[in-house]
Amino acid sequence: MKQSLPRSRWLRLIPVVFITYSLAYLDRANYGFGAAGGMAEDLHITPAMSSLLGSLFFLGYFFFQVPGAHYAEKKSAKKLIFWSLIIWGFLAAGIGMTSNVSILLILRFMLGVVESAVMPGMLVFLSHWFTKRERSRANTFLILGNPATVLWMSVVSGYLINQVGWRWMFIVEGIPAVIWAFIWWKLVNDEPKDAKWLSSDEKNTLKNVLEAEQAGIKPVKNYAEAFKSKTVILLSIQYFLWSIGVYGFVLWLPSIINAAPNMDIVKTGWLSAVPYLLAVIMMLACSYFSDKMMKRKPFVWPFLLIGALAFYASYLVGTSSFWLSFVLLIIAGGAMYAPYGPFFAIVPEVLPRNVAGGAMALINSLGALGSFVGAYIVGYLNDATGGFGASYLFMAVSLLLSAIITMVAVKEKKKVQHTGEVLQAAK
Repeated sequence: MKQSLPRSRWLRLIPVVFITYSLAYLDRANYGFGAAGGMAEDLHITPAMSSLLGSLFFLGYFFFQVPGAHYAEKKSAKKLIFWSLIIWGFLAAGIGMTSNVSILLILRFMLGVVESAVMPGMLVFLSHWFTKRERSRANTFLILGNPATVLWMSVVSGYLINQVGWRWMFIVEGIPAVIWAFIWWKLVNDEPKDAKWLSSDEKNTLKNVLEAEQAGIKPVKNYAEAFKSKTVILLSIQYFLWSIGVYGFVLWLPSIINAAPNMDIVKTGWLSAVPYLLAVIMMLACSYFSDKMMKRKPFVWPFLLIGALAFYASYLVGTSSFWLSFVLLIIAGGAMYAPYGPFFAIVPEVLPRNVAGGAMALINSLGALGSFVGAYIVGYLNDATGGFGASYLFMAVSLLLSAIITMVAVKEKKKVQHTGEVLQAAK
C-alpha cells in the first residue's frame, strides 16, 4: 500500500510557525508607527537619529545569523526560538518604558541581535519537516507573517497610539511574544521522529523522502566551502539589494503617507495596510505556482523588476498626485514580497543539509545589512531632500540590480523529480 506524506504537518506546524514569525515582525516594524505617532517629538529625536534608530535593528540582526542556523541544525531550533521569543518580547516592551535615547539605541540593536537567529532557525526547522516540492509554500507561510503582520499592525498600532499613546503601543505589542514562547515549546518538535502525533509509518515515510532528496545533492564538506559557492555569493548580493527596497519601504511608508494633506495617524494606519494585503495574495499565488511547476527563478526576478518600475514611476510622479503615487507604492509593495517563498526554496535544493542552513543564514545576514542600509538611507534621503523622490529612485535601482543578479545566479534544472518518484525511490 502506497504511503503518502502526512498532511497533519500543515495543520499542526504552519500556524505555529506563522504566528511566531508574525510576532517577531511586529516587534521590529512597529518603530515606524512609534516615530510617526509622537515618539520622535516627545523624546526630541532628530530626523537623523530617527533614521539610525529605525535601521539599527538590522545592524544587530546582521551578526548572529550563521551561529543561529548552526545551533538550530546541530542542537535545537525549538530551544533557540523559545528563548528568543522571551528575550525579544521584553526588549520590545522596554522601548515603551524608556525616555533615554542612548538606551533606545541599545534596545533596538539588541532586539536585532536576539531576532537574528529566528529566520535562519525557522528555515532550518521547516527543511526538517517539508520536502522539496512543498518547501516554497512552507517558506511562504513562514514569511507571510511579515506582510500579514504589517497589515493588521498598521491598523492596530494607529488605534493604540491614538487611544493610549506610543509607549503603551510598544508594551502591548511586546508582551505577547513572551506568552507565546510557552505555547511554541508545547506544540513543536525539532524532528519528525520526536513527534508523538505522527504514526511510525508517517515518520519513516517522511524520513525516507527527505533522505532521498539529500542523496541527489552534491556533497559539500563545510560552511567555508559552501560560502565560496558562486550561487551563494550572488544570492547574498541579490538579497542585500532586494532588502534595501523592502525595508526602506516598510519602515518609512507610514511617514510617507502621514505627510500627505489632511492625514492623521488612524488614516495612515489604514492606508499603510493596503500594500500588505496585495503582498499576502501575491505571495500565496507565487509560491503555489512555483511548487506546482517546480521552478524558482521565473517566480523571483520578474516581480523584483515590477517593483523597480513601480518605484521609478513613483519618482516620475513626484508630488503631483498623492493617490497615483500611492497606487504605485501598493504595486511595489506587493511585487517585492511575492518572491520570498520561491527564493528561500533555492538554497536547500542546491546544497546539502549540513551546510544549507548556514548558507541561508549568510544570505539572510547580507539581507539584514541591506535592510540597515535601506532603512537608514531612505530616512536620510527623505530628510535631506524634503521629499520622497530620491528615496524612490534609490529603491528602484536596488531592485533592478537585484532582478538582474537573480537571472544570473539561479540555474534551473531541466528535469525535477516529482515527490511521488522520490517516495518510490526512498522505499
